[in-house]
Amino acid sequence: MPLGLGRRKKAPPLVENEEAEPGRGGLGVGEPGPLGGGGVGGPQMGLPPPPPALRPRLVFHTQLAHGSPTGRIEGFTNVKELYGKIAEAFRLPAAEVMFCTLNTHKVDMDKLLGGQIGLEDFIFAHVKGQRKEVEVFKSEDALGLTITDNGAGYAFIKRIKEGSVIDHIQLISVGDMIEAINGQSLLGCRHYEVARLLKELPRGRTFTLKLTEPRKAFDMISIRSGGGRPSSGPQMGTGRGTLRLRSRGPATVEDLPSAFEEKAIEKVDDLLESYMGIRDTELAATMVELGKDKRNPDELAEALDERLGDFAFPDEFVFDVWGAIGDAKVGRY
Repeated sequence: MPLGLGRRKKAPPLVENEEAEPGRGGLGVGEPGPLGGGGVGGPQMGLPPPPPALRPRLVFHTQLAHGSPTGRIEGFTNVKELYGKIAEAFRLPAAEVMFCTLNTHKVDMDKLLGGQIGLEDFIFAHVKGQRKEVEVFKSEDALGLTITDNGAGYAFIKRIKEGSVIDHIQLISVGDMIEAINGQSLLGCRHYEVARLLKELPRGRTFTLKLTEPRKAFDMISIRSGGGRPSSGPQMGTGRGTLRLRSRGPATVEDLPSAFEEKAIEKVDDLLESYMGIRDTELAATMVELGKDKRNPDELAEALDERLGDFAFPDEFVFDVWGAIGDAKVGRY
């Protein structure tokens, strides 16, 4: 394997490896935020949404996760528009919608709505609940958090590592939105920006987290999930196909991913968590799409720099992504 990845100075990982084993999810398909997020394509401004006549005329059923009548939504082409349609259906401010899960009302991070929705999936919308402020003493470099975002300006906790600094603080739970760190607002930030800020906090010091938890139904009140390791590959829906939401261009109806693509996306998503402390299925899918036809890791590195340069992926990570895609191609799962 050629080693000449000399296209840039190597950037350090944003978050240290917090999983003992190598490494769905993420929601990187949002509109640009104040600090420069634009979905999986990085900070570039996307194309304007297509006119309604050109959008897929698909109808999805939805409920509020804590309980509500069933609503019907259609005519959206990205996550931000989807949240707007849900808010309209239930007469809520759009900013109240935190994230959505597919086919379950529970705060199940393995069922997060990302860039793909199965054509027969049922959407449960989780809205803002109790706000809380927590002081955390950073006794270790790694806090034990994995961060994701909703594609529309909210970053939240996807996983808490068992036995970690955060795991010992009962007030902090999977699904909590991170509103601010030490008074600095994070609304509009992407997950990797939040991960970077948490990583840069000095060890041996106390910091303050302002959090908002999702509103819970009665049967969810006592649950505090650690967001364990996924038991299967990306949840791409149970229908006959999927609606793929894009940060640039119209949403498209596509067939379910091939076995190779599903496994490669899962492996790359694991690597994102291992190196950077984030999970983002749509980002992983974009990386697999960029890498599946490349002949060597140098070509992959150039493609990643061109499309996703804002992430500043370290060279070791690029080699591992290349290896993960290659293993999936030949069936080494």
